[in-house]
Amino acid sequence: MAKAPRKLEVLVLNPIAQVGLGRLPAEQYEVVKESKSPDVILVRSADMHAMKFDARLKAVGRAGAGVNNIPVPELSKIGVPVFNAPGANANAVKELVVAGMLIAARNLGPALDFVRNLDAKDKELEKKVEAGKKAYAGVELPGHTLGVIGLGKIGSLVADAAIRLGMNVLGYDPDITVDAAWSLPSQVRKANSVDELLRASDFVTLHVPLVERTRGLINAKNLKHMKAGAVLLNFSRDGVVEDTAALQALSSKHLRCYVTDFPSAELIGKPGVVALPHLGASTSEAEDNCAVMVADQVREYMAHGTMENAVNFPNAQMPRESPYRLAIANANVPNMLASISNAMGSRKINIHNMLNKSKKDMAYTLVDVDSPVPDAAIKELCAIKGVLSVRYLPVEE
Repeated sequence: MAKAPRKLEVLVLNPIAQVGLGRLPAEQYEVVKESKSPDVILVRSADMHAMKFDARLKAVGRAGAGVNNIPVPELSKIGVPVFNAPGANANAVKELVVAGMLIAARNLGPALDFVRNLDAKDKELEKKVEAGKKAYAGVELPGHTLGVIGLGKIGSLVADAAIRLGMNVLGYDPDITVDAAWSLPSQVRKANSVDELLRASDFVTLHVPLVERTRGLINAKNLKHMKAGAVLLNFSRDGVVEDTAALQALSSKHLRCYVTDFPSAELIGKPGVVALPHLGASTSEAEDNCAVMVADQVREYMAHGTMENAVNFPNAQMPRESPYRLAIANANVPNMLASISNAMGSRKINIHNMLNKSKKDMAYTLVDVDSPVPDAAIKELCAIKGVLSVRYLPVEE
């Protein structure tokens, strides 16, 4: 009697919504909270930079968009894709951005503090409320201009919501994709630079990843370009805005309010700062969406080698035309396809179909063949210079 295949071990570093974990068939996957040699790691915000990875690890799934907590370059070197869930929490972030604009426009933070500090037993309470409210008069959103920096899924949804609220919208994104451009409302006007957008906007919201070129994107130099009394919102990433520069702009009254989802010791309790405890994706719906999306991507990758939304590898989908498939992660170097084909041909293994995709320094190859692949052939493929990992993915006919 044939021995049952070993279940794939899935290490979860943070609580992952059960609706997502349920997408991993129990007969094939075992979800654990501790493991030294997992096949898959699922994570939300846990810091993975100090972790050690062995040869059994095949995939990492981030139930969210940002991957700053994951050592992506290290995992790339061993051929492990890092999947994320772009757009799965977009509506949750959009709603919080709109809430942030309303909080700033109507001075709700200081107004709430004012009421919180009133004495409920004061006989003059009503008079004090009426007298105090004058200090918190705000503005309405229609007719004001919102500048959106970063026009991906979240930025596009924020732009659309602002237009529906009667605002004018100015957008800037030098890296906008074709799909994002198609989904962008036609009323969004294009800015040619960050400075141009800052000069023209009453509210500015950021929706960019934290990478080297976006660190300190909003700083002391360009904050001077903003309109006096403007509002800055950061629901993107800590580090995209220089906190010290934002505080200086608030102190000089050049910036009226800084709404951020990333409280720091420097910001907490400072006048003009509305700091939230990283609530952007903190809705049950967003957590479910992220968990389902990343679980589906990991499951398809583990079973069929399908690559979708891996931050370090190209998307790669090829319908199966054979029960015998190889999934090869490799450096993006010349002659790789020829080397793979020669290794197969020398062993009389006929290639039925092949797909090769690249993304910067990384490449990924799917190969369907017409006969079983022996261990010796897989070892030969692993020995090819530039090959990072080889997975054999046969299925029963």
